[in-house]
Amino acid sequence: MNIEIANRLYQYRKKNNLSQEELAAKIGVSRQAVSKWERAEASPDTDNLILLAKLYGVTLDDLLQGESEPQKAENCEQSQKEAQEEQSDDGFAPDPDANYTKCDKVSFKKGIHIHSKDGDKVDISFKDGVNVIDSDGSRVSVNRHGVNVSENGKTKVYTDENGDVHYSDDVKEKSNHKKSTFMMFPYYLITAVAYIVFGLFNICGGFAYGWIVFLTIPLYYTTVEAIIKRKPSAFCFPALVVIVYLIFGFGWRLWHPSWVIFLSIPVYYSMCSFFKHRKDN
Repeated sequence: MNIEIANRLYQYRKKNNLSQEELAAKIGVSRQAVSKWERAEASPDTDNLILLAKLYGVTLDDLLQGESEPQKAENCEQSQKEAQEEQSDDGFAPDPDANYTKCDKVSFKKGIHIHSKDGDKVDISFKDGVNVIDSDGSRVSVNRHGVNVSENGKTKVYTDENGDVHYSDDVKEKSNHKKSTFMMFPYYLITAVAYIVFGLFNICGGFAYGWIVFLTIPLYYTTVEAIIKRKPSAFCFPALVVIVYLIFGFGWRLWHPSWVIFLSIPVYYSMCSFFKHRKDN
């Protein structure tokens, strides 16, 4: 099937406010089949074309050949690109008639990656773990090697292979806690146990969704750091936003419009910078 027909199938479905799963149920096919039609990877048979035409209230000619006025090639290509990206209706397709401005970037390729236009980054993957990078160079990494907190390229706090927490001298002086009880607490082990329990007893989505608990590791340690150093910007706010977004998405399928919460990230750090500036002055 050519791209133009695939594009029309996609457009007619959207005009009728149907998800791929809903359309598949109405005509008795799988959602994967609908997805392949809209990506021009397969063609519906004659019976399915007739069902689609009846469902949309159009003729077969309209469905296969389009309206009398030719569509612009660029619109066809753009719509087809949207259909290719729509692997399932867990996500959402952008409005082709709206005007957009490039701002923050969110990607789900090989993990979860959130990059703000101000330089803040959150990267989550099985290979590299959780990495939160502030625009000023501060970084929090949680992976198989442990937890590492650095500032301006210099490590301030890290955990060794035995789970012991180590501080740089300047952090010790600022915190006045050579061995903070809260920082020494093996919270990462608690999350591992919690994930296993969630999976075995099918709590909070079991193994499929329970992994979100691992995202609370940087929240715990950066919360302790923020309290000790009295520095709100040390708190890993982007990780909190990601957790809330995933809960809304997996729990209630509210990927849209809950994406709006990502806009709170620059707001949070702007407030931190504002109050820090007032305090310094």
